[in-house]
Amino acid sequence: MKLKTLGLALATSALVATGASAADLAVIAGSAQDAFFNKIKKGVDDAALVVQANGGTVTYLTVPNYDNFGPDLVGLINTAVSQGVDGIAIPIWVPEAQVPALEEAAKAGIKIMLYNTIGGEGDKDKIGAFNYFGTDEKLAGVRGGEYLAKAGSKKMLCVIQVPGAVNLETRCNGLEEGAKANGAEIVRLPLPANLDGNAAGTAEAIKAELLKDPSIDAVFTLAAAVTDSAALAIEQAGVGDKVKLGSTDLSASILDRIKTGKQLMAIDQQPYLQSFLAVTMLAATIDWGTDIATDPVLTGPAIVDASNIDAALAGVAAGTR
Repeated sequence: MKLKTLGLALATSALVATGASAADLAVIAGSAQDAFFNKIKKGVDDAALVVQANGGTVTYLTVPNYDNFGPDLVGLINTAVSQGVDGIAIPIWVPEAQVPALEEAAKAGIKIMLYNTIGGEGDKDKIGAFNYFGTDEKLAGVRGGEYLAKAGSKKMLCVIQVPGAVNLETRCNGLEEGAKANGAEIVRLPLPANLDGNAAGTAEAIKAELLKDPSIDAVFTLAAAVTDSAALAIEQAGVGDKVKLGSTDLSASILDRIKTGKQLMAIDQQPYLQSFLAVTMLAATIDWGTDIATDPVLTGPAIVDASNIDAALAGVAAGTR
């Protein structure tokens, strides 16, 4: 079943089965400049149709960029609290900043649902979050390391575009585990904050690393935009014949490269489902006490490569992958 069809089916089911609702929700997300959040936003927009049809509201709040990440996330949490929302759907990306603010929100009676990344089961328990919808970040990295190593890579470059972000660091840790278990190693490349959103500068940084260490035979990236820069870096360094490219997340350009053989694989975490399910289930939990027995609810990781590229392209065309 296509994700668009699944979303409509879930929305219809929620409307028919539950009756009137009045949950006022805030969804906190990453920068609108980050293409990954186009899929998150579509999931939120579709979920908002369910919530609004039943009398509730959904407010979508985003950080401006990732330069002041932790404090900006706290500011959004405080904004949601000041608006008097009943619930917040949010990722935990910077636990040391977010958890105290979310603890205060929970004390004020606000219900919390996590999506996209977990800052650890302990953090989830501290804030009393109902559930988690998303991928297992470490497992996603492990799968990437296993795949690239089995494809012949011996030394992988893991590009971290926001150093210190727990989801990205956890993916790289998983990449290292999967690589080592299959006889390979990784090198980490933390990018400076001023390169966020700078495609040319990011490509230059990756190219410099490839030229400095010719033993690197694979690049693994943690965001679609960074993957485009990595592809450019590989081309400009003249190492396309020996350096494989893998990534997390999907985009039209990533899937086009997989289709044409210029990228080996990508890992999809299905962000549309993460936000759609987190928002609709948060509203249902607040208003009717309904719950899902499975915790966490994993939407990934799923590997996309030459074997299933056509189906993935159909999802991208629909805006859901």
